[in-house]
Amino acid sequence: MLAEFLGTFVLLLLGAGSVAVAVVGLPGSGRQFVEFGPANWLIIAWGWGLAVVFGVYVAGGISGAHINPAVTLAFAVRRDFPWRKVLPYWLSQVVGAFVGAALVYACYRWAIDAADAKAGLPRDESLGTYSIFATFPAEYFGDSWWGPLLDQIVGTGILLLLVCSLIDLRNVAPLSNLHPFLIGLVVVAIGLTFGTNAGYAINPARDFGPRLFTYFEGWGSIALPGSFGWFSGYWWIPIAGPLIGGIAGVLVYDLIIKPVIDARAGAQEEGPATEEP
Repeated sequence: MLAEFLGTFVLLLLGAGSVAVAVVGLPGSGRQFVEFGPANWLIIAWGWGLAVVFGVYVAGGISGAHINPAVTLAFAVRRDFPWRKVLPYWLSQVVGAFVGAALVYACYRWAIDAADAKAGLPRDESLGTYSIFATFPAEYFGDSWWGPLLDQIVGTGILLLLVCSLIDLRNVAPLSNLHPFLIGLVVVAIGLTFGTNAGYAINPARDFGPRLFTYFEGWGSIALPGSFGWFSGYWWIPIAGPLIGGIAGVLVYDLIIKPVIDARAGAQEEGPATEEP
């Protein structure tokens, strides 16, 4: 549990920290004089990807570094993880994400206050500074819940499908402890391909822990129940979507790829013995 806590803490510290740099750090520090644009999004995409890399390296040898309730649930469904450990892992992950978000806030509080003051917004109306910590749907979805939910299902399904392939040593999984780096690249890829739909939470703890923190820190209804302008009651979507998508991802791998690998392994083991020369 401590390893999951620390791994998820590192994930949020570096991931949310990269968003803080892009949203309030660069603009408020006098180092950026243009509007938020593609370069800022690249900071965020690579920041979260590297955050996953180092979160997994921190906890991988102890807990397997799930650092994501969707991963924990998906592995339990495929019988790679005991059900009795699911809730303790979830608790550790949410608390780690909460504490990571709190430390990012402690470091960037001045930049956040300056950005809100410049925009003339009270904290509970500042969607921009809230977005440093947790996610929200794109405006083109309107108040639809189905579009963002589908986005989270697909994004997390891709994540778990590729995680299964990267850790399956009978497939073409990387060796020499490179799989954390490549899983981080998966997160970068998801951010670059699906990120703008709903902020690519793809991790219930990564969203709910910081969401809970921002609620207590003054962002109010933007955080919980997740209402602002074009969306309302959004809080449950970054939880339900990834949990559903994670299960879908492992089932796709186990139904399509794993049987072929099992069959080939069985054929090699049960084949005719080679005569010794």
